[in-house]
Amino acid sequence: MLLTLTTTHRPATDLGHLLVKHPERAHSFDVPVGTAHVFYPEAGEQRCTAALLLDVDPLRLAGARGRGRQPTATPESFTLGRYVNDRPYAASSLLSSALARVYRSALRGESRERPELVRSPIPLEVRVPVLRCRGGGDVAARMFTPLGWAVTATPIPLDERHPEWGDSRYVDLTLTGTLRVADALNHLYVLLPVLDDAKHYWVAPDEVDKLLRAGAGWLADHPERGMIIRRYLAHRRSLAGVALARLAEQRLADEPAVEADAVDETAGESGAGQPSLAVRRREAVLAALVASGASRVLDLGCGGGALLAALVGDRRFTEIVGTDVSTHALAVAARRLRLDRLPERQRDRIKLWQSALTYRDDRLRGYDAAVLMEVVEHVDPPRLPALEDAVFGHARPATVVVTTPNVEHNVRYEGLPAGRFRHPDHRFEWTRAEFAEWAARVGATFGYTVKISGVGDDDPEVGAPTQLAVLTRKETSR
Repeated sequence: MLLTLTTTHRPATDLGHLLVKHPERAHSFDVPVGTAHVFYPEAGEQRCTAALLLDVDPLRLAGARGRGRQPTATPESFTLGRYVNDRPYAASSLLSSALARVYRSALRGESRERPELVRSPIPLEVRVPVLRCRGGGDVAARMFTPLGWAVTATPIPLDERHPEWGDSRYVDLTLTGTLRVADALNHLYVLLPVLDDAKHYWVAPDEVDKLLRAGAGWLADHPERGMIIRRYLAHRRSLAGVALARLAEQRLADEPAVEADAVDETAGESGAGQPSLAVRRREAVLAALVASGASRVLDLGCGGGALLAALVGDRRFTEIVGTDVSTHALAVAARRLRLDRLPERQRDRIKLWQSALTYRDDRLRGYDAAVLMEVVEHVDPPRLPALEDAVFGHARPATVVVTTPNVEHNVRYEGLPAGRFRHPDHRFEWTRAEFAEWAARVGATFGYTVKISGVGDDDPEVGAPTQLAVLTRKETSR
């Protein structure tokens, strides 16, 4: 199977520096299923092409499957099919694995000789003459076009002598665009197995880390990210759920506090001298926690730690835990709290844990209260039942405080276009009736009473800007 990468950047032979493979040499690498070769069919000042040729050994491939590397039953699983199949000839997940082995430094964007060029987009053309593509050229275009590629995916006929037989499951793929080489290789590393949709090896939990690492900077905003994640992870629902949750919460943690088209909640709400909505919301949450009598508190989806800082300042809270799926967010929270400078006794009150909101975590059980402050609206609606089960069904704190925007109030924000949410990462924003219905359903399902109020100036027509619900577990109600 073959993959070529061509540039007309001048001098074009700089491609050798970016790929860390000298154009005047042929390079060979041993891989689990055979041998990968890198060579340059052309290497001139105006045009340079690097070719990656994977020579698959059917015996070694069959041996790998025999050792349990094949994840599911396929037409190749029967005895003869282990040796007679299209794997040596059609690009698939095998080529993606070889690409990671051969172009390891280039995937990371490393080049000693041309560090400045690593960061620069250059004209590129990628050609994969024979690619297994489930769904055909349309799916290939849906995968690569949003990433800045012009896509030509020509179906390969079953037999050119018999056009009436129709097309095969293979396409001749050409991609053209102006991108960084590292980005191009990471796109191919992820999307070749996605188009193949039949990984040749067992998909373990560490594949989630590989996917998110290779998809950094583009996967979160890709319109087909759901399909990409499911196919890349071989349709293992548990792993796909982890990946989606981590991706969504990383986006939340990495977003700036105020976007150009978002509502600035750090400004005074009612004129000079008035506290901002963000401050009033934290004060309302703290008041609800104090009223509940809680001393051991969870801040779920703590982000950069704004609420944690307020909790630390109140000695009624003897144990404070902040959780987030993003290690970056937890690092920001640690800096905000100055954990490295706090006295040991103070530091012992605070814990920061990496944890996904949509998965059960035994460490979170047994706490007096939990807070979901401006969190639920960042979760894709199909994942909300998983969050509800993890928080209200498994962790089951005595009190849960939830805040979320009131979408009806958005008309009062000047400069916020109609139909736009307050933050670009919001998956939804509820009306007052929708929030009340959700809270009532959760309370009935998991045994909590519900009390709802507003935070911020209460507009007689559209209500307060923030909605707040206090859910109290019935067996602890007073």
